[in-house]
Amino acid sequence: MSSFDSFLGLIYSEHGTPDEGLRPEILTLDACEQGEVIIKMEAATIHPSDMGLINGSYGSLKELPATAGREGVGVIHAVGPGVEEKLIGRPVTLSGTAGVWQEFSKGKLDNLIFLPSLVPLDQLSVSVLNPFTAWRLLNDFEYLKPGDFIVQNAGNSAVGLSVIQFAKTMGIRCISFVRSQEAKEKLSAFTEADVFLDQDDAIKHVESSTQGKKCVLALNSVGGKSSLRLARCLQDGGVHVTFGAMDGTPVRFPTRSLIFNDIRFVGFWLDRWKKKKTINEIRNALEDVLQPLALTKIKYPIDSVYELKDFRNALARNSESRFGKVLMVRQGSELLNLKDQDDE
Repeated sequence: MSSFDSFLGLIYSEHGTPDEGLRPEILTLDACEQGEVIIKMEAATIHPSDMGLINGSYGSLKELPATAGREGVGVIHAVGPGVEEKLIGRPVTLSGTAGVWQEFSKGKLDNLIFLPSLVPLDQLSVSVLNPFTAWRLLNDFEYLKPGDFIVQNAGNSAVGLSVIQFAKTMGIRCISFVRSQEAKEKLSAFTEADVFLDQDDAIKHVESSTQGKKCVLALNSVGGKSSLRLARCLQDGGVHVTFGAMDGTPVRFPTRSLIFNDIRFVGFWLDRWKKKKTINEIRNALEDVLQPLALTKIKYPIDSVYELKDFRNALARNSESRFGKVLMVRQGSELLNLKDQDDE
């Protein structure tokens, strides 16, 4: 099989802001060896953790120079010796280890995670990291049963939207906090579940919505005062899970909640969870996440789509207030018409 050359990738050789460190480069790939495939990138999303990897603040960093991007969807474009040609065209997750912000990449067949073929590519491009985090948050820390109440901040985030939808399929009542009136209005249009502004009176709203029972699980991705509000919304013995820190200020655990209400404060990082699993265990666990998507029981909002070469505008849009993910696609992708179709 011939090699691939002259395709675009986004590279960083030192840590800093994307404006400082991220640059486009023309890349090449050697021919496939035994058991390898060439994957054509279809769409990749932009996550906060992508920014953390580029600026050097993320929990686990890549060896430099590195190709940016953690999540996306591609299709098998060509196969090497020992791989059946009938796999060409099958959608797969792109490797965050290799970096997904590049038009082509190479991987071993044994390491691939196949995705449902009939699901739109834009949905597949955001179907793993955030939904997987949401699913683990709902299933790994508390035995939730239909009718239970949970509460989360940043309900309009990608993880928050996944939590809301998964909770509904489980019969769980999800209450969400957001930080602006605009976000409240957009999220309220997306879900029938309760949405409140993330301020002190939200605690009373939660007590009213739960008829005094409060919540069994709180999901914190903001930190600061917001995390303390979540703690006050928990019933005795409830679990408070922190998996993000958008606020940037330290979380001071409330002593009264620890002593008198027996609340447990724990943390979660999907990367750490995955490191403890085999590829087959990860594939099996993902089935619970992908099945509702394949059955159209859930959908992830997409804000906008940009060509990979237009990455600076994509990153600028990603830094603005929005509802849904920003995607980058290969040159000439049909997904560039996605927003226009949604608006019709």
